[in-house]
Amino acid sequence: MILALLLALAVQAPVPQTPPKSDVLVAPRGGIEAPTQPRRKSGASVTTLPRVERTPGRGTAGRVLATVESLIEVRGQEDNALVGLGLVTGLAGTGDSANMVRGVLDNMLRTHNIKIDVQQLSPKNVALVRVEAVLPPGIKPGQRIDVRVSTLGDATSIENGTLALTELTDITGQIVFATAQGPVTVGGFSVQGDGASAQKNSVTVGVLPLGGKVERAVESQLVSENGYIYLDARAAHGSFGNMVRITEAVNALFPGAATPEADGRAVRIEVPSDLPESEHVAYLAAILKREIEADSVPRVVINERTGVIVMGEGVRLRPGAVTHGALTVTVAESPEVSQPGPLSAGQTKETPRTELNVTEENNGLTLINGAVTLQEVVEVLNVLGTTPRDLISILEAMSQAGLLLANVERM
Repeated sequence: MILALLLALAVQAPVPQTPPKSDVLVAPRGGIEAPTQPRRKSGASVTTLPRVERTPGRGTAGRVLATVESLIEVRGQEDNALVGLGLVTGLAGTGDSANMVRGVLDNMLRTHNIKIDVQQLSPKNVALVRVEAVLPPGIKPGQRIDVRVSTLGDATSIENGTLALTELTDITGQIVFATAQGPVTVGGFSVQGDGASAQKNSVTVGVLPLGGKVERAVESQLVSENGYIYLDARAAHGSFGNMVRITEAVNALFPGAATPEADGRAVRIEVPSDLPESEHVAYLAAILKREIEADSVPRVVINERTGVIVMGEGVRLRPGAVTHGALTVTVAESPEVSQPGPLSAGQTKETPRTELNVTEENNGLTLINGAVTLQEVVEVLNVLGTTPRDLISILEAMSQAGLLLANVERM
């Protein structure tokens, strides 16, 4: 009885607590406290979010119905490439170095009758870029087109920049067909501090949606001098079977009008001699609206800058084994300030601190089974559990090894 009472009192006894420390530091009398030395380090890291799994849907196997227009290009209605050199301004210190753009800046200022010493300008806010655009057939002056820009110098980023008014010419550089100007949009981002930085995708290449204005039209020809319209197969759909079925579809609509070319990459269509020129467009439109059972050309399209991967229904995989190991290198600069001791007559000194981390994954071989449908291909690739950038390298290696039965194209 007495023992139980003593145990109960011991449990209920209060535990002594350490008094809280004061937030005020009192310096010793007659001395000077040296400031606390910095101990923190800078760091840089890239975080990959978990993959969001989606339930794949079953598609129809075999051929699919497609219009003739989606499989061919009308000869004489090709796109035309335009190029130019311009300046992207308004950069926050990420532009070209002084020697790259001062001459171009001087010429631009003289064009606008502005006299100023270019040595007083900050070249790091300007970048020299190559400007490119595509002029579609039949487009008229005043219409808008998309524009693409890419840096030529040592600029590190053109994010949030603005393209100055630039002339776009043909390959000869003599005739101006369009002009471009406006804000630049990039497909990535770059963030940096004094001791670390992080970047995703390219920030030295950008686009200007509808940033170009057509100044001059390009003449195009629909019907040849001999009275024929030529339908050329698109690169992505250039199978012999498609050309044969296009010929059959046209002849079913206009008997005897279509003839396949000897190379199997084009179809020649005869235009009736008594058909008025004003009816040529309607004649061609009736042909382009015809539907055929189109072959699916196996193809994988990748864009390494943005990490986009697109594959079609006809992609197949052979059985094999794959391994991959990512190599991650992280460099962080974190300089520290060293304070001298009290009354030591020393000087404050900055000490560099570099943090270098190299991480390499050690993964074993992964056995992959053959895949005969797009859903099976996706399931096999998801087993590897890689990021899109690693998957791009794996797909290219599988294509070279003969495991990937498809054409791999880069954007």
